[in-house]
Formats: sequence, structure tokens, C-alpha cells
Amino acid sequence: MQKYKNELRCLIFLVLTTLITGSNISSFASTKSNTNGTFSVLSYNIGGLPEMFSSSGDPKNYIPQIGSKLYAYDLINVQEDFNYHASLYANDTHVYRTPTSGGAGIGDGMNFLSNYPFGDTDRETWTDRYGLFDSGSDELTPKGFMYNQVKIADGVYVDVYNLHADADTDAKSEAARRSNLNQLATYIEQYSQGHAVIVFGDTNCRYTRTDDNLKSLFVDKLDMKDVWIEKIRSGIYPEKGEEALLGVSGETSANNEVVDKIFYRSGACITLNPTSYKVENSYFTDTEGNQLSDHYAISANFSYTRDNSMVYSDLWGGSGGIAFNFLRNSSPTFSRPVSVAIRGENRVDAISMTYADGTVLSNGGDGGIQQTLALENDEYITKAVIYKNTYKGSDRIFYLELTTNKGRVLENGIKSGTALTLTAPAGTYIAGFFGRAEVNIDKIGVIYKTFK
Repeated sequence: MQKYKNELRCLIFLVLTTLITGSNISSFASTKSNTNGTFSVLSYNIGGLPEMFSSSGDPKNYIPQIGSKLYAYDLINVQEDFNYHASLYANDTHVYRTPTSGGAGIGDGMNFLSNYPFGDTDRETWTDRYGLFDSGSDELTPKGFMYNQVKIADGVYVDVYNLHADADTDAKSEAARRSNLNQLATYIEQYSQGHAVIVFGDTNCRYTRTDDNLKSLFVDKLDMKDVWIEKIRSGIYPEKGEEALLGVSGETSANNEVVDKIFYRSGACITLNPTSYKVENSYFTDTEGNQLSDHYAISANFSYTRDNSMVYSDLWGGSGGIAFNFLRNSSPTFSRPVSVAIRGENRVDAISMTYADGTVLSNGGDGGIQQTLALENDEYITKAVIYKNTYKGSDRIFYLELTTNKGRVLENGIKSGTALTLTAPAGTYIAGFFGRAEVNIDKIGVIYKTFK
């Protein structure tokens, strides 16, 4: 029954996605619907190396069985999805899935499967890897991490990261793995400011290892939490240098530490709360009880709550540039906009807002000509019209028009391509922006704020 519910939900999302991508339509996030909800995540290193190199036993037969069991989860990160990828997807029912990056030696082995639409997929190869024909052989394939921005519901975006860190415990592998996690942490700091984040994958780390930097980066630096620590160990992290919390070969329990992890943090206006954690030691087995991979799959259930005082709209544009979010700063929450500026000419190059507390938030480049609108004391922005079109092979924002409650208009760029109209729901106004930008505005959405 769960399988058919998921298939129906995916079909509904496809229909809705088709309906909202037409030109010159009005779209906004309701301030009352989808305020709360739940979803599940699964991380699984499926051991899909060619059979002669695989330590999973029988990947040719096991991976199709894994695919047939994935329907029970909403968001799935897999690692080592190499040479049997087609059979994994052939037996899976998720509508939203990343295409393979290639078999062993070519691809990174990571993929993402989802019941919810996502975009902005990015694959990054580790700067440092160690081991060619030993020490984990990490140099034989471009291992790294993967990013997707998932739309769980209207106004609910979660940045999802998949990773497969350098393996083995020799000194050079340990150094490469520390470099891996530093690289990922730097990326999250830059690309996920203000957003809710979940990182789940194969870290090849243990908290008890002296040379692993898992806690110092994810917990101390990025202010994230480990679901295993929260739900099973009551917030207590194992100490470095302690004996490893290993299970018996062929079986384990949630009390044992595995190298596969699930980290999370809430974002501006989106609160995530894990409600369960599980080592799937009995679900991913064959009819004789054999594990389908040399890793145990781990899963978690999350609830989310959307703060209705500040709500994200839909997004419009392409996947270039660097992600930005005006809610990286507290000013849009506590202070009203007093002016807005759009820089552009043939396209929209930058967007900025000045708030009553003096804060200026901006993103984009310095090209084009800046047009500025000073807002009166009783004036606020109620509507945005956004045109996207293709430039140098990717979608970018060609035109942006902002209208106030007094009918005044600020515009820049050229009307070209397909338009989306975002209208502030009753009782709200446009208090900021989010999206992607660098030299141009590549993608943009608005942030609605309720009147106090």
C-alpha cells in the first residue's frame, strides 16, 4: 500500500509541476498550506563495483533487489552505484532521480532518488584522494560529494548533500579524508547560507578515531547535529581514542557506530526535527537473510515546520552561479525594506535591498546600470514579474519587475523568454530574495513576510 501512495504522490507532483511552468502565470506559496509535514531519508552504500572487485557478494543479483525496496523512503542517497545502475533504477519507483555519472573509474558512484522535485544538482570531486591500487583505491574513481536543492512542499526547501569520503586508516588516507570534509564544509558555508541542510552518506569516519575531524566540522563549525547521536545516544558523542563501537560481522544495531551518517540543521523559517533513526539490518536482505551490501543502510524520519511569518516563493531561472539567501541575515525578519535596486541591461545582473536598520543585502555582479526605488513609509512591494531565458547554454534572469502597493514599478533588463509572476498573499509583502547569482542573477525567488 505504501508503494502505491508514493506513486500517487509522485504523479500529483508531476501534474502540478507541469501546470506551474507555463508562461505569464501567477504563482505564490500559500501562507496556510503545508505548514507541517514529514519525510524519510535513507543512506546506503550499495556496493555496486564490478563483481570481481565488489565486497558485497553478488551485486548483479543484489542491486535489483535493493532497487525494489527503495519505495519505502522519500529521499535516498546511494554510494557505489556503479556498474549495475540500470538494474537499480529499473526496479525503483521514484519519479525524481539523478542520472548516473558513469561506471567505476568514470563516475563518482553517487545518486539521489526522491519523491519530491529537486534542482541545482552539482557533483564535486574531492581535491585530495589517496590510494591507487591499495589504501582504498580512492584514486581509481572520482569520488566526492553531490548537492541537490529539494522542494519538500510550498515554501519548504532543503539542501541535500551526498558524500563518499576517502577510505582506509593509513596516515595519507586519513589526511585525504580530513581534506574531503573540509572541502565539503567550505561548500556548505558558501552555498547553503540560511537554508535547511541534510548531509547523509558514507563518511568513512568514526568519532572514536583520533585523526577523523567529523565532529569538529559538522557539529562545531557548521552547527549541525548527527541523528544517530540525537536519537540513540541522547546527544552524547563518543570520545576520540575510545574503543570503536563495532557490531558483530553480519549484524549490527543502532547502538553500534557505522561510518554512514545523517547530519542535519534547520534553516531560516524551516525547522527540521528527526523523529527516528534506524539501522536497516533486516530490511535489505535476500530471502535467506543475507545482507544485500557490505554496508548497512541507515534511515531517519524527519518532521518539518514552516514559519508562516516568513515564507519562500517558487524559484525561477537556471542552476548557474552561487546560491544566495537574504535570510542569511536577520534584517529582513526584524526590519522593513526602505529601498530596492536592480542592476541590469540585457539581463538582470544584481538585486539589492536596503532595510530600515541600515543593512544592505545584495547579490550578483557589477554589470549594467542600477535602477533604484526608494519606498515611502507606508509603501511595500507586492508583486514580482520575472523573465528567464537561455544565455551561453543556461537559463538566467533577463528581466525583473517589482510593483508596490501604490502601483509604482521598478524594472530592469529585457523582457525575453518565459515569465513567472509572484504575488504576495494577502497580509504579506516581499521582504527579500533568494536564488543563485554570480556575474548575473541566474535564479530568483522572493521571501514573503507577514505584517505585524
